[in-house]
Amino acid sequence: MHKLITYSLVGVLLLLLILIRAYEGVLFYDPYLTFFKNDYLYLDSPRREIAKLVLFTTLRFLLNTVISLGVLFLIFKDKSIVKFSVFIFAVAYVLLLLPFLYFVINPKQEDYYLFFNIRRFLIQPIGLILLFPAFYYYKLNR
Repeated sequence: MHKLITYSLVGVLLLLLILIRAYEGVLFYDPYLTFFKNDYLYLDSPRREIAKLVLFTTLRFLLNTVISLGVLFLIFKDKSIVKFSVFIFAVAYVLLLLPFLYFVINPKQEDYYLFFNIRRFLIQPIGLILLFPAFYYYKLNR
C-alpha cells in the first residue's frame, strides 16, 4: 500500500478516536462523565442503570479496540502483532471489567479515584498508547 494512503487511513482512524471522545456524551450512556468532571471525591455516586452502563462501556471499549487494531495493522503491517493485540485487549477487558463492576455496584467515596482510573482504561484508547511504542521498539530490535 502506498505510504500516503496508509498515513491517510491512519489519520482517519485517529480522527474517529477523537470523534468518539468528542461526542462521548451524545453517543454513550455514562452518568460518570459529569460526575468525574466535578469534585467527585466529596459527592455521592450518581444514579445509574448498571446493565445499560456496562453495555455502553463495552461498546465504547470495542469501538476503541477495533480502531486501535486498525491503526496497529496499518502501521506495522504484521498480522501477528494484531493477533497478539487482540489477546491483550481481550485479557485487559476481562481484568478491568471485574473491578469496574464491583465499583459500580458498591460505590464508596474512598474508592472513587481507583474507579476513575479503571474506567479510564476501559473508555479511552490507552491500549493503543501503550502497545504502539512497545511494538515499535520490538520492530526496531528484531
